Amino acid sequence: MTWTTSPQTWERFALHRDPTPVRTATFAEDVRTGLGTRPYRLSAKYFYDDLGSCLFEAITRLPEYYLTRVERDLLLSYGAQIVEAFDEPLELVELGSGSANKTRLIIDAIFARQSELVFHPIDISADALTESSLALVGAYDRLRVSAYASDYFALLRERRLRTEGRVLALYLGSNVGNFEPAEARLLLELLAGSLKPGDGLLIGYDLKKDPSILELAYDDPTGVTSAFNKNLLARMNRELDADFDLDAFTFHAAYDPQRGAVDSFLESDRAQTVRIGGSQIEVPLDAGERIHTESSYKFTPAELIALVGRCGYDEERTFTDAAGRYALSLVRVR
Repeated sequence: MTWTTSPQTWERFALHRDPTPVRTATFAEDVRTGLGTRPYRLSAKYFYDDLGSCLFEAITRLPEYYLTRVERDLLLSYGAQIVEAFDEPLELVELGSGSANKTRLIIDAIFARQSELVFHPIDISADALTESSLALVGAYDRLRVSAYASDYFALLRERRLRTEGRVLALYLGSNVGNFEPAEARLLLELLAGSLKPGDGLLIGYDLKKDPSILELAYDDPTGVTSAFNKNLLARMNRELDADFDLDAFTFHAAYDPQRGAVDSFLESDRAQTVRIGGSQIEVPLDAGERIHTESSYKFTPAELIALVGRCGYDEERTFTDAAGRYALSLVRVR
């Protein structure tokens, strides 16, 4: 991929790649593991091929999927207060920056208080990081971007994140809820270990609420979320020589109040056997048998603050919308 931009823009952008990348399982290998034994599972990280990313962007625009919209409104309303909680000039770190559209709201708030800013986005895709970083430095002539193309866990475990001043880290999009609880705790602990006492973390998370609201957000009546999940099957057909009949599966999302998670599944409508040539397996499915695709954990503010408290942070302030759907908590490394 090539990017057309000015030499001055490139001078304010640096990309740091993993110097010793750990071999990660391929799509075919992960499919073999997830569909090789019952109960069947597919990794949610494979949702986001080109088509999947477009479908997720459509999901964020659905009226039922309030998370992106409410988080943006909270950042607009409280961004200045979040930044003003720090007496010193800030550097910005973000886990999973993506397009960095919401990040711009915090960048704007920071530039209202200081003349220059260094931003450290972290994401697994070097191409996506480069594209979003060049867009940012093109939009802000006082911004420098020092980006890290790496797995979060590897980068933080190896202490490769380099910052100099006071740091505000961002972990938005309710992404903390996409990890199993033990993984979420480990990530937060590793991040605390890579920051300095007094550094901040702004974490966005979806709140526990009426199950009907949660389930509509993950199983919309338009069917976009169903298409997003079925694209996992279509991706295996395209890339792994599989023969899934997408019409033979029904998407379901259900809230489990015991675990506080919305679980997503693709259910086989009939008994069938699917061949996946690229993974060298055949997958027998009974009528009604399910393939788990994702769990999205929800929190109360007290639960989230207790979680980060066990990981080395103290609460500074928590912001929620009037309807109590979503929260931003600003915490500091102790």
